[in-house]
Amino acid sequence: MPELPEVESVREGLERLLKGRRITEAIVLWDRIIAEPKEINQFKNEIKDQIIHSIDRRGKFLLFNLTDFVLISHLRMEGKYRIEKSNSSISKHTHVIFKLDSGEELRYLDVRKFGRMSLVSYKAIAKHPSLIKLGPEPIKEALTIEALSQALKKRKKTIKATLLDQSVVAGIGNIYAEEILFNAKIHPSRKANTLTKSELSRLTYSILEIIDKAVKAGGTTIRTYENVFGELGNYQSNLKVYGRTGLPCVRCQTIIEKIKVAQRGTHLCPNCQKLTSEG
Repeated sequence: MPELPEVESVREGLERLLKGRRITEAIVLWDRIIAEPKEINQFKNEIKDQIIHSIDRRGKFLLFNLTDFVLISHLRMEGKYRIEKSNSSISKHTHVIFKLDSGEELRYLDVRKFGRMSLVSYKAIAKHPSLIKLGPEPIKEALTIEALSQALKKRKKTIKATLLDQSVVAGIGNIYAEEILFNAKIHPSRKANTLTKSELSRLTYSILEIIDKAVKAGGTTIRTYENVFGELGNYQSNLKVYGRTGLPCVRCQTIIEKIKVAQRGTHLCPNCQKLTSEG
């Protein structure tokens, strides 16, 4: 599933290619992709002739800022955007097509059909269910040690599960949660509310560092992720624990293990990330 760095890479590419373009028509080939409005004809009528002024991101959500509406798009597991010439063949997993005034088409493809789009008013965006409960962005202007400490102090779940909770920090998924905890030398099974001040400091720094580096690398490609230009991410070459079961730890040479935490396969170094008595 694309996490914040991958979605940010998609956002940057889309904005470069689409800013100022007008949507002349929307073609919906799989109705369930459209979450709002419920009536597909209403969606098609309202988005027609809307100009794409900019594209933002909140957590893992893309926000297309149009003339009168915001199109909220979540890629989920396999969602992708492509810009194609209007006369190019439509590939098998294309579900929504936005015709543009440039003569090109913005096409949404999704093998699993899990992605969703909502077209909402600017007035409704601040209280939209997809966005209202999201935690701070993992950037220094929004995420501080104090803020993270406050968010974790009453949480009895494991720190791995807590990092995956989008209401704590927006945009972190399985891959980056593992890399963050390895970088911070914290066992994924530790209870979130047991972290010490020094651990909270290391955790905050690690969140900011790992996400920043991953964004600059264009994200991580493990299986199918690629951006709007068809480019793969490059951060996979920097992964220290994810997908490295049975390989030596880059810090101490202890063999990386894979365990279950919060029903998710989880990689860790048993030496660098010891489960202490606090957990």
